[in-house]
Amino acid sequence: MDLLCIRDLETTFLTDRGPARAVDGLSLDVGRGQTVAVVGESGCGKTMLALSVLRLVPAPAGRITGGRVLFDGTDLLALPEAAMRSIRGNRISMIFQEPMTSLNPVLRVGEQIAEAVRLHRGLRAKEAREAAVEMLRLVGIPGPGERAQAYPHELSGGMRQRVVIAMALACDPELVLADEPTTALDVTIQAQILDLMMDLGRSRNAAVLLITHDLGIVAQTCSRVAVMYAGQVVEEAPVPELFREPLHPYTLGLLRSLPGPGRRGRELEPIPGVVPGLTELPRGCRFHPRCARAMPRCREEAPPMLAPAPGRGVRCWLHA
Repeated sequence: MDLLCIRDLETTFLTDRGPARAVDGLSLDVGRGQTVAVVGESGCGKTMLALSVLRLVPAPAGRITGGRVLFDGTDLLALPEAAMRSIRGNRISMIFQEPMTSLNPVLRVGEQIAEAVRLHRGLRAKEAREAAVEMLRLVGIPGPGERAQAYPHELSGGMRQRVVIAMALACDPELVLADEPTTALDVTIQAQILDLMMDLGRSRNAAVLLITHDLGIVAQTCSRVAVMYAGQVVEEAPVPELFREPLHPYTLGLLRSLPGPGRRGRELEPIPGVVPGLTELPRGCRFHPRCARAMPRCREEAPPMLAPAPGRGVRCWLHA
């Protein structure tokens, strides 16, 4: 059995224009020790997927309205809140995209790591402080004993992100949800952070659900990828197969809009149009207003997830 099995997950927000389904009937599996990516444009529902797994959807406007989230065979959506708190930060942890918003500005970074260790592992204060310093050493922060006494604003962006990774991995989680973990960093630091995160994940056999809009990162680090559009997964495949033969027109558009050595002297090909609002979704396929290959059926019927080949899934009538 996979470590994480998401089935028909629905997360809805109540708005002035009506209900908006940020995650709409989404299904996804993550195996033990596996790194799976979720990619898509801003606003497609990637972050809300991760928050839904941890039951951290902003209330009262947002709530999980359907589906199941099975973690090691247990449905997280059916657990009492006390049981869920024992899982968050312990068996499942999250690396947020902006460390300054996920670190407490008035607590020293060592205290913040030690607090998680004390809460979930039951260590004494001295042991927790020693564990925090060891985690800072593991994530490559020089002088970890001194840095543990620093406040978040006294560290660089790259160091703050390393602290967030240290907090996420301090309790040896089985699953790490990484939400755009390198967005705010320069390219050199991005590569270091990704290598660090993947090395630590492999050494601890942790599964990683990597949320990103960067297909270059996916190519370097992941084994499988799910492409999201307007709240739904529209394609899922092993990473090499997706890059070699994308099946959904949206995935093809994403790849054609990327710069690269093979595109020298050629203009990028942006996807025309804009992502539809979640309260104004088109009838039929949600991508058809932007799709050059749309057929009459695409404008009338919403395609289900089809399986045109083993290990692949695509939500497109072209492969029916």
